[in-house]
Amino acid sequence: MIYLDNAATSFPRPETVYQEMDRVNRTLSVNAGRGGYKAAREASGIIFDTKKMLAELMHCTGKADVVLTPSVTQAFNQVLNGLDITSDTVVYMTPYEHNAVARTMEAIRQRTGCTVLILPLGTHFEIDLKKTEYLFHEKNPDIVISTVISNVTGYELPVKELFGLAKQYHAITIADAAQAAGLIDLNFNDMNADIIGFAGHKTLCGPFGVGGFILSKDVSLKCILTGGTGSDSLNLSMPESAPGRYEAGSENIVAIAGLHAALEWLKDNRHMERIKELTDYLVDQLSKNPMITVFDMKEQLGIVSFVVEGYDSGDVGRILDDEFDIAVRTGYHCAPYIHEYLKDTAYGGTIRVGIGPFNTKEDLDTLLDAIESL
Repeated sequence: MIYLDNAATSFPRPETVYQEMDRVNRTLSVNAGRGGYKAAREASGIIFDTKKMLAELMHCTGKADVVLTPSVTQAFNQVLNGLDITSDTVVYMTPYEHNAVARTMEAIRQRTGCTVLILPLGTHFEIDLKKTEYLFHEKNPDIVISTVISNVTGYELPVKELFGLAKQYHAITIADAAQAAGLIDLNFNDMNADIIGFAGHKTLCGPFGVGGFILSKDVSLKCILTGGTGSDSLNLSMPESAPGRYEAGSENIVAIAGLHAALEWLKDNRHMERIKELTDYLVDQLSKNPMITVFDMKEQLGIVSFVVEGYDSGDVGRILDDEFDIAVRTGYHCAPYIHEYLKDTAYGGTIRVGIGPFNTKEDLDTLLDAIESL
């Protein structure tokens, strides 16, 4: 199989990830933070080191806390529901947001009556910062949410500039780095971010079962999940300080160990430039076919979406799978707003290629030949 669905989940993982998960599952699959015996202490050490590495990766050591959750979807549920949102709150978010954010904010809007506004796009589907600046002036933001790289088009959004505008109004700024962490250099302070959500199983090249968020020490959230933390157990209240305040329940030490191994692997295998080359190559080659519309962006990395004239995108995906053993994603990619702008509903959404660290130019040439044969 030629796997080109890395935007959904990175596959395969580095071999060291499989090896470490197997080792920990066999020898350290104990309840970290709940026991004083050697295995529990070693498991706790893996969790501590993983958080340390994530803080170093996002340049936030000493400035923010790293909170681990079972997924980035749960992370955003904890973050957004943990904010003090009322009927007077004004929330802006981009039309590129994933349902981990979009559905969560819609549920909050229905419950609280807050205002949720979608940021404007320019003629090439880019965030229109001039219009955004005007909108912020007309209706001051309390919260601004932006994905870092679109999971639909691969567009690298101008998060630093957008959050810079938001900070003029002292808004809380939240970045979704599910498609960016581990791929591009994310600098917590330089981004003007208060919170960054991340997924372990995407560009971080780790397994399912672990995600989380980076939380500025200047921001506090309400507890959405409560339960055991392994400390101060006679106290019926959750801890006052992060990260323990937001980490109720037993931690998935096997998944966290896999993420730890992936972070070690990334130190010696930074692959952004090669993925950028493959992204540009695919866009260039697809654009030569008059039957194909490519949703290309000026700043694009790792993800390419397109439609084929006369074909439903789902049918193209099935042909690629059945006849060529090529795995791509088709449809709307859990991102409800952006398709209104792409105008792809007549095709049943887009055909999405997610390029990962183990893909090659030969993989893309095989894909191109297969599409040419349609």
